[in-house]
Formats: sequence, structure tokens, C-alpha cells
Amino acid sequence: MPQLLAKLNNIPFSTIKEILEKDKTFHASKGMYLEHLWQNADDANEVLFLFKIDSIENTKALIENLHQEALAQNPEANLPLMTYLK
Repeated sequence: MPQLLAKLNNIPFSTIKEILEKDKTFHASKGMYLEHLWQNADDANEVLFLFKIDSIENTKALIENLHQEALAQNPEANLPLMTYLK
């Protein structure tokens, strides 16, 4: 099963944990299942999270649309860097 590793800076660990928990049902409906959430031990401002995903192509399309919408609302939105893994 492919995976998605996301890296996000300048957000408190507790905030992203809360957001990911709140969005759990939405993510699952899109074939994304949160596996792990970490705070970088060397950089407290960096959070990483790993999803198992059903499809790289579908997830990429979803993320691209969501990020475009976020940037349209706020061109300086703090968006995660996504790495897709086979």
C-alpha cells in the first residue's frame, strides 16, 4: 500500500494532532489513513505525519485541489510538504 509523508513547519504539535483527529472521517472517505504523527526531536517547529493511502494518483489530485483552494483564500497559507512513497 502506498504512503504519504507530510512535513509541516511552524505549527504546534497539539494543533495539528487536533486537526488530524477532527478530519479523520474525511481522510478515510478519501482513502487516507493516518498511521503516525511525530514532532521532530531536533526542531520543535516541525511536525511529520504519515498516511497509508489507497491511491497515489487520487490522493495527489485531492491534495493539489485542497492546496489550491487554501492558497486562493490565503496566498501565504502554511501548507505541508508532501512526499509520496511506493
